[in-house]
Amino acid sequence: MPAASHATADRLHRPLFAIGLRLAAVCFMSVMFVTVRLADQHGVHLVEILFYRQLIALPVVAGYIAMSGGLHHIRFSRMGVHVSRTMMGLTGMALNFGAFILLPPAEATTIGFTMPIFGTIVAALFLHERAGVHRWGAVLLGFLGVLIMVRPDSGHFPMLGVLVALAGAFNTVLVSVLLRQLGRTENAGTIVFWFTALSLPPLGIGLLFYGQAHDLTTWGLLILIGVLGALAQMLLTAALRWGPMSIVLPMDYSTIIWTTLLGWMLWGDWPMSTTWVGAALIIASGLYIAWREHVRARYGTARP
Repeated sequence: MPAASHATADRLHRPLFAIGLRLAAVCFMSVMFVTVRLADQHGVHLVEILFYRQLIALPVVAGYIAMSGGLHHIRFSRMGVHVSRTMMGLTGMALNFGAFILLPPAEATTIGFTMPIFGTIVAALFLHERAGVHRWGAVLLGFLGVLIMVRPDSGHFPMLGVLVALAGAFNTVLVSVLLRQLGRTENAGTIVFWFTALSLPPLGIGLLFYGQAHDLTTWGLLILIGVLGALAQMLLTAALRWGPMSIVLPMDYSTIIWTTLLGWMLWGDWPMSTTWVGAALIIASGLYIAWREHVRARYGTARP
């Protein structure tokens, strides 16, 4: 292989760098979600949180695009799909923020780990992908983990919060399917920029009804949510440029470390033993599904 090809391969495949980017991204995401909970406790309405999260993120995203290749990258060719992605993305963001408002951080994070489980269901039922006994077994294991963690008969978690968190995880899977379609014609910077920009008009209308004055501390929380959200979004995308999904995506499970520590430090919330057992089963389920996807990609679709 020529030296230039070796250099290109080294630049595109730096797994340790990719892992570091992903770990930083999920750390930022964890702090952002916890900050959303703090903002709610300061009296900020969810519509306000969503609006300022997008408003403050927009110049950060635009600056990143300008530095990494020029603002010409924000040109798009599929307006209708971008609008659909924006509405679905806003719904998912509202659900995920709502989960952290209604549930302790560790439990909200753990239920969010059901995304690979829902991904298998969506792929099998709607995308007509084969899912054999291995992956269906992992799905059942994951839902068993949810049942152990939330214990529906005990009432120690608000069922509304659990349902909101599960709906957020399911919506995130649907957004991922749409992003896969968009990614065939649009680059990542275009997708992120237009999601941020197109979400501001409907959120601005909502702000007319729910906007209110805040003190400096609360404004600081809102600015932090926007900046952290933008940085996390860009780092999540950048990590996939430098390393394969099989080693990058499992880093997302480190979120449970940060949210647990932050929840304990800020509110004294320490997960119960059932939460740890449920989390272990859900994470094991997600990792096994990811491994089976790796096997399918390596050996073909004959091994579901």
